[in-house]
This record gives sequence, structure tokens and C-alpha cells, in this order.
Amino acid sequence: MNGRFGFERLEVWQYAIELTSLVYQITRNFPGDERFGLTNQLRRSSNSVAANIAEGSGRGSTKDFKRFIGIAYGSLMEVVSHLHVAKIQQFITEEDFNRTINLCHSISKMLSGLKNSLKEK
Repeated sequence: MNGRFGFERLEVWQYAIELTSLVYQITRNFPGDERFGLTNQLRRSSNSVAANIAEGSGRGSTKDFKRFIGIAYGSLMEVVSHLHVAKIQQFITEEDFNRTINLCHSISKMLSGLKNSLKEK
């Protein structure tokens, strides 16, 4: 993916966008009474992962970027927690759960690697 902004070239941001797309896809089948509950929570937290990576990259300082990566990581952990609830409530299949959790695991490792690679100036 070639983007106009630096964060668009980050593989972790691309994976986070993939996660958001996957979350939107699987939440389409959630019960209607979850529209403002778990559906909304999952979508918002997954969107927050990519958004915080993007925002942090544009802040201009390594310290701020690291802070926003930490926020993205927190949002990712929210997604994981919500996915467990969705699985327990049988809103998602085991296959969708595993596919999404595996993607979350990959993103968590990438966020950690990115944060560790940033050097303070």
C-alpha cells in the first residue's frame, strides 16, 4: 500500500486497518439489540488502534509517538476482551474468533516492536 502519509506505509497500521475491516464484517451479524452495545464497542476500539498509530506518527516527537502506540495497544486489548465476550455470547464463530484473535496477536507484537525501535531524540 503506497500512501500519501508516512503512517500508511507502516505495516502495523495496514494490519490495524485489516482488523477494523474484519471487525465490521463479523459484527454485521450481531443481534440488533447489541447495535449500541458490543457492536459499537468492538468497532470503536478496533478503529482506535489504527487511528492512534496515525495520530502518533504525526505528532512530531518520538515521545508522543510512543505514547500513542501505547494507547493503540490499550485499544487492541479492548478488542481482545470484547471478542471473548462475543464468543461467550455466541455472536461469533470459533473460526472468526480465532482469525481475529490471531490478527490481534500479530498487531500486538508489531506495536511492541515499533515502540522498541523508536529512539528518543
